[in-house]
Amino acid sequence: QLQLVESGGGLVQPGGSLRLSCVASGFSLRNNAIGWFRQAPEKAREAVSCTDIGGTTYYTDSIKGRFTISSDSAKNTIYLQMSSLKPEDTDVYYCAAASYCSGYNLPHMQIWGQGTQVTVSS
Repeated sequence: QLQLVESGGGLVQPGGSLRLSCVASGFSLRNNAIGWFRQAPEKAREAVSCTDIGGTTYYTDSIKGRFTISSDSAKNTIYLQMSSLKPEDTDVYYCAAASYCSGYNLPHMQIWGQGTQVTVSS
């Protein structure tokens, strides 16, 4: 079964940090473009980043310099390190897999996880 599972979300104060994990099973992350997007109820989905098969990561402007992507091939896991968090970063964060990136967007998502809630509040 092809699956992505996110974890690591939680409640954090403004200015704080979190690291989200996205674990793949049934396929290798290295053979796919992997993206993160966020979405809250009744809000449009917002692409956050996309890492292409060659390992280049593209970020949306609102998170550049604050969020960083890394990966662990042995664990088939990709991470979203978030720092200097702001209340407007509050959302459900999802990872997804596709054949390619379009900048920081991930068109034609084929697999995505169930999401992990990030709440930034004092």
